[in-house]
Amino acid sequence: MGSLTLLILVPLVFCMAQGSPQFKRVSDRQGQCTYTFTVPSPKDGSCTEPGEATSQIRALQQENTARGQEISALQTRLSLLEKVVNKLLGGEGTEPATSLPEPGTDIQRQLEKLRLEKNEWEGQRGSLEISYSDLLKEKSTLQEEKQRLTERLERMQGQCPQVVENSRNRDQPISSRQGPPVAGIQGGGGRTSAVSTIDGAVDLSRWGADGVGYQELKSEHTAFPAPNMVPERQSTPENSENAKMGGSCGEITWVGEPTTYRKADNIAGKYGVWMRDPEPVSPFNLDTTWRINTVGADIRQVFEYENLNQLEKGYPAKVYVVPRSMESNGAVVYKGSLYYARRKSRIVVKYDFKTETVAIQKELPDAGYHGQYPYSWGGYTDIDFAVDEIGLWVIYSTEKAKGSIVISQLDPKTLEVKQTWETSIRKQSVSNAFMACGTLYTVGSYASATTTLNFAYDTHTSVQKQISVPFQNQYRYGSMVDYNPTQKKIYGWDNYHMVTYDVRLSKM
Repeated sequence: MGSLTLLILVPLVFCMAQGSPQFKRVSDRQGQCTYTFTVPSPKDGSCTEPGEATSQIRALQQENTARGQEISALQTRLSLLEKVVNKLLGGEGTEPATSLPEPGTDIQRQLEKLRLEKNEWEGQRGSLEISYSDLLKEKSTLQEEKQRLTERLERMQGQCPQVVENSRNRDQPISSRQGPPVAGIQGGGGRTSAVSTIDGAVDLSRWGADGVGYQELKSEHTAFPAPNMVPERQSTPENSENAKMGGSCGEITWVGEPTTYRKADNIAGKYGVWMRDPEPVSPFNLDTTWRINTVGADIRQVFEYENLNQLEKGYPAKVYVVPRSMESNGAVVYKGSLYYARRKSRIVVKYDFKTETVAIQKELPDAGYHGQYPYSWGGYTDIDFAVDEIGLWVIYSTEKAKGSIVISQLDPKTLEVKQTWETSIRKQSVSNAFMACGTLYTVGSYASATTTLNFAYDTHTSVQKQISVPFQNQYRYGSMVDYNPTQKKIYGWDNYHMVTYDVRLSKM
């Protein structure tokens, strides 16, 4: 009886906690008494009907099927994307996603590359701004020089109106210029020269050559023979002593026709200088050839070729860049070094090719520079180096010499002036000059196809005289003439063309 009471009380307490219970007492078929307690659920108010449950089950099955199809489609797209990525990365077939690079790696690399390119462009921009500033300074200088020349031409107008008119034509564009022949210009040697014209317009600004017109301003159309009043100086005891020290190897009596080796490719090579070292030092040899294009405001590149064949093909073995710009085409190569005049100064420089450094630089006393005493074709050819059997020379002029050619022999190691001679021929009356066997020779015209070596000055005896050795400007613009004592040849630069001449020497 006690256990029955407990069984009854527990359900009652539970039912009271859940809600309002229902109590039923029913007798089954066997006559047993069955007690039933019913307690309503606090959450479910009613039970789902069988039909409604079936409908919900079907909806859940359809949703499950749709999600399975979506998952399958996503797996297919993921597989395709992996194949594309593998192909872009250079892989073959499909690879697991774990083999792909970490996200952001390629982006970081691209950003780093862009930063480097930005820095490089900023550096180039800075260089261009500096170059532009230098060009503006050059333009200002050229304008001042033009103004000075204009004033000089106006002063000369009353004396030489034809020369002034020809000079003024230089300010016109090349394409619009015409060079009518100058008839009846007769010199002491009885030679008549013709006008040399330049056809076609050329864009010079690309090469920084705005000053080319000025450089060519001088007497383009006339050949000046050596003046008749030049005295032939007699030998003195001092001169005889000089002859014993140096000795004379002979004088030039014949110059052959020019042999052309190459034509320059662009306006930068209209005039220049090319040569071989008559006394080379290792690692260079007698076949090593050098070339410098001298059009432009910043002449610093020197091209080295292994031999003439490489020069003709245009294959330089090396390109040197001297630290300071050189002036015009008066440079020479001698004993493994380049000797040249520094731009806008009377400073002469020795540049060592082996070490690629300036070995020494020194001021040439009283020398005119940058258009004060050039050759007749202009080109800032005030200071012109030369090499012969005796050694290293420099050809120039001074205010004291009043424009006449001055010759100085230099010590190639120190650039000290060893001895100086003053001639009686004006530097601006000849187109070029060179040394051979201790004798100075001048060329009458650079524009006439046929001209002469018209003057000689022997430094051993100080004897100077007029001569008439035929010389050809095949291309009608000879801007450079130099002598090679080892080859016994003259090297020339004639209107873009690099040429050589054979010479004949006879004992004096």
